[in-house]
Amino acid sequence: MHSDLWVKEVIDENFAASFRVERTLFSAKGPFQTVDIVETKGHGRMLLNDGMVMLSERDEHVYHEMMAHVPLMVHPNPKRVLVIGGGDGGTAREVLRHPQIEKCVMVEIDQLVVDACKEHIPQTASVFGHPKLELIIGDGVDYVAQYKKGRDQKFDVILVDSTDPVGPAQPLFGPEFYQNIYDCLADDGIVVSQGESPYYHQEMQRTLIKIIWEKFPVATLLNFHNMTYPGGLWSFSFGSKKYHPERDFRPSGLATIKGGFRYYNENVHRACFALPNFQLENVGQFLKI
Repeated sequence: MHSDLWVKEVIDENFAASFRVERTLFSAKGPFQTVDIVETKGHGRMLLNDGMVMLSERDEHVYHEMMAHVPLMVHPNPKRVLVIGGGDGGTAREVLRHPQIEKCVMVEIDQLVVDACKEHIPQTASVFGHPKLELIIGDGVDYVAQYKKGRDQKFDVILVDSTDPVGPAQPLFGPEFYQNIYDCLADDGIVVSQGESPYYHQEMQRTLIKIIWEKFPVATLLNFHNMTYPGGLWSFSFGSKKYHPERDFRPSGLATIKGGFRYYNENVHRACFALPNFQLENVGQFLKI
């Protein structure tokens, strides 16, 4: 017998996506956003922030594998990684599967997200007990602005695992933030950021890649598919001070990751940088690859 309860994410005035809900596990309004975790019929447990789907247990591996492993398989020796956002823990989980990582710092603005996921989505949140993870509850914008001042230890890779550019995440899509990111990175550092939908967020995607293009010698987008984000096709931006995402790719590194991957592999890595024509028409002038 099916539940008659549905959770609906409204994408725009013409499109919404609905998921059948068996029960609500958590719902609370905090100082930054409303956080809900529901048990769905077809996608497992699902996290929503302000009514927007952040992850489902069924397909979270796609997003988190692509955010972490693409840059970490390009950088030849990543040891220090900064994750901005990512309160569910999935991105940090994938980062810390790389044995050479010495420290992963995660700066998440909302304690409520962390606590809710610890209780209800251990699939991603189990990483919070990892000895190499330093969790800081704070504003990632302020963190990078302050960190660049007088710090000798830079980050090899920075991952901006943000929500959509509304509310507390809005400054994470601005030029000042990316200048600070640049200053926090080592001389051969890489930044990968949540880059929105090439279908539904074309203007924001163009704005983001233009900022990367203005600040980094290598600037491009990469695409992946998942089940729960609007349109199925989603993007990350890729900015690098030195390394090329295809020419400097180290496929031999895949064998060092215990347990393998559910989505990411050598062919996916090479293919994800091949952008469709409609997307190139939107962002092509801001790619340096």
